[in-house]
Amino acid sequence: MAINLNSHLFAGNPLRSKTPKLHDPLSLSSSFESLKSHLHQNPETHPPNSPFFKVLLFKKGRPLVSSSIQEEDGVAPSWHLGWIDLADCKTILGNHGVQLTESSLVYLGSRAEEHAVYWAMDVVENGELVTELSNSKQLCFVELRTLMMATDWTDSWVMGDLAIAGHGRALLEWHNQSRFCGHCGDKTVPKEAGRMKQCSNELCKKSVYPRLDPVVIMLVIDRENNRVLLGRQSRFVPRMWSCLAGFIEPGESLEEAVRREAYEETGIEVGEVVYHSSQPWPVGPNSLPCQLMVGFFAYAKSLEINVDKEELEDARWHSREDVMKALRFAEYKKAQRLAAAKVDQMIKGVKKRRSSSAGYLAKSGELAPMFVPGPFAIAHHLISTWANQDPPTGAKAQMKKPPSGFVSKL
Repeated sequence: MAINLNSHLFAGNPLRSKTPKLHDPLSLSSSFESLKSHLHQNPETHPPNSPFFKVLLFKKGRPLVSSSIQEEDGVAPSWHLGWIDLADCKTILGNHGVQLTESSLVYLGSRAEEHAVYWAMDVVENGELVTELSNSKQLCFVELRTLMMATDWTDSWVMGDLAIAGHGRALLEWHNQSRFCGHCGDKTVPKEAGRMKQCSNELCKKSVYPRLDPVVIMLVIDRENNRVLLGRQSRFVPRMWSCLAGFIEPGESLEEAVRREAYEETGIEVGEVVYHSSQPWPVGPNSLPCQLMVGFFAYAKSLEINVDKEELEDARWHSREDVMKALRFAEYKKAQRLAAAKVDQMIKGVKKRRSSSAGYLAKSGELAPMFVPGPFAIAHHLISTWANQDPPTGAKAQMKKPPSGFVSKL
């Protein structure tokens, strides 16, 4: 089975593909002015050609979603974002004592073909609100990581929805983390439709922008012995192995970060470093609203492993044959469909069932002896690219443009 992705999960956000011109009704500034007039019920001041407004609610980082059934390859549930029209959102929230104001909404982007602008909003814990959304509209707040596991990577619309949800969560969690000025301690207030914040202290007025935490993730390759270095963290489920990774430190290049992290975690010295691709990763802890995973192939200069037990539980060399076998027999599509069924049950209010194994059952029905992360993660594509074809090095790597799509044969 071949997995073809035009972009990584959480990338390819359809609301951010093009930035409207300043005076376009869909631009950030124009749509924000139009939004304010709509919220304050002042129809005579509505700008001409005012766009439609749709809102995506979040609760504790979980977006509001709905479910549908696709009659293709059997009955398979599929999730979608639970957009609510601005007027309906104002009414629903107002019925539960929540006031909808322009400062509570964050601009996500627009779709010119729909003449619509999209916004995100964080709602506080409200049991009655959740019940109304569930009963009257068949909507449910679902963890973003659960949606990631349930996303059908062959469905471009759902892939786009996941990217939008990731972007929204990253912005809203950043808002929650930046309520006070880091310089003087006073409160911050949203500006530019929630795309920045500013200190409310007139003597300070420091501007704060959304946080981004870059991470290098690398597949260390032993070219001579045709094998790769994979690591295990203590939080991993049994039999799971993945690429090494670590945060970039101030004052170092991406290549330097790759070499430093590989040596610190495993004692392996790395020489040549080749870029592969990057992936937004908004499913980390709340304190890290959006990481950017920057993927590399790294070629080993030494082979003796010395694991730092503070960083990793274990690290081992794995042959191409073993990696190919793990990729070939893991049923990623089956795991995705099980996750999609779980989301469908959550939306319909069905009580939790016993969770399926995260170990990716092999086609024989046995648990795979080892497995790597699924197609939702950049680690999968680093590993499968190496397993199916040698990545470019040296002069070839310099000539090669960063890929816009990936093909992984399982």
